[in-house]
Amino acid sequence: MHVITVERHVAATPEEVFDWCADSTNYERTVWVLRDTLTQPGRDARYGVGAVRVHTWLIGRFHERITRYDAPRSFDYVVDKSVPPSRHDGGTMEFTPVAGGTLITWTTRVQVALPVAADAVTRILVAPVLRLVFGRILAACAGDLEKRV
Repeated sequence: MHVITVERHVAATPEEVFDWCADSTNYERTVWVLRDTLTQPGRDARYGVGAVRVHTWLIGRFHERITRYDAPRSFDYVVDKSVPPSRHDGGTMEFTPVAGGTLITWTTRVQVALPVAADAVTRILVAPVLRLVFGRILAACAGDLEKRV
């Protein structure tokens, strides 16, 4: 299992950044993300615990369930199904107030599900691509929220 972490400072409040990131339709602002759909709202909040989001990205399709929702500090998710197949031990997005805005820390634990060379393929191919896509999503967040200032 590989741990992938991407961080980004955004000049906006934790509430604004949390709301932008929780609503994954915002991810479509990057060329890497083709479509994001909320297929089941959460119990206590639209994107809260129990919410199901389906992501169609250039790199695959991911059926994701929100498992913890602590607005505006963090939320956790798990990918239940994916194409290409993968094993996912969960992900977290944390939103920490810092001078001048919010530090986003996005961490996920994943490995492709291959009969051979899964570790190498994850390390050499999957992890760098996920870092790139996550980084582009967080850059889109910064672009959207910082232009409001």
